[in-house]
Amino acid sequence: MTLAPTATLIDAAVARGGAVPSFNVISLEHAEAIVAGADLAGVGVLLQLSENAVKYHGGMRPILAACRELATSARSPIGIHLDHFEAAPLIDEAFALGSAFGLGSLMVDASTEPYERNVTLTASASARGRSAGLWIEAELGEVGGKDGAHAPGVRTDPSEAARFVEATGVDGLAVAVGSSHAMTEQTASLDLDLIARLASIVQVPLVLHGSSGVPDAVLRQAVAAGIRKVNVGTGLNLAFTAEVRAVLDAAPALTDPRRYLAPARDRVSDLVAHLCEVIAGG
Repeated sequence: MTLAPTATLIDAAVARGGAVPSFNVISLEHAEAIVAGADLAGVGVLLQLSENAVKYHGGMRPILAACRELATSARSPIGIHLDHFEAAPLIDEAFALGSAFGLGSLMVDASTEPYERNVTLTASASARGRSAGLWIEAELGEVGGKDGAHAPGVRTDPSEAARFVEATGVDGLAVAVGSSHAMTEQTASLDLDLIARLASIVQVPLVLHGSSGVPDAVLRQAVAAGIRKVNVGTGLNLAFTAEVRAVLDAAPALTDPRRYLAPARDRVSDLVAHLCEVIAGG
């Protein structure tokens, strides 16, 4: 299986009325687990690298190259996405690396900037994306605020979202509909009516961030209402860390990292396979 362009995965999701499961990669074990879970489910997914993950590794190339090699050898179609990139030098590097490193998409996040600045930065990224063959995602932040679209209580206005998409030419839009980043319990309540209104007026696929805090049944409803890309990060980390703790608690003298990383990786792959079935639809 070759690398799958993000646009191809998104288009297929739109056609079947489903969504692309998109999972955050921090370590090599994350990436291996995500690919294994996607293969178990037989579902195409995105490997996502955030700006913070890239900084953790001291640069983009090593972890990006690892993701590319794993995606190329997978049985399921796997794409690579860069998520929540704000720093201009990293955005420039992403465009420079482009298809040579398997990149299919990039989220340029200017959601905490004033609205007009967000439009300007996003429009520039969209134009560069068209030239580089990258699918570009953006986020519409809280108007007049600096907390971004996932501040508590913030919701995306459908009319404003439609104007933003038209003004920027962006390919996908992250919307605020009730989820929040870094939730450790599935207690988020999504505004499904708002998702449906956004889907009816916004002419690009909608993206749900902060999905770890959303119950499975509600995720299915969100996809049915019009979400076409679902991001999951914290939930994978909770599963991974819980398994590491369990193994080390049972064997305090253990020193070989493989002995606790392998079961943690397996637990994440099982969770990924489950979430693929919840999210993919069709």
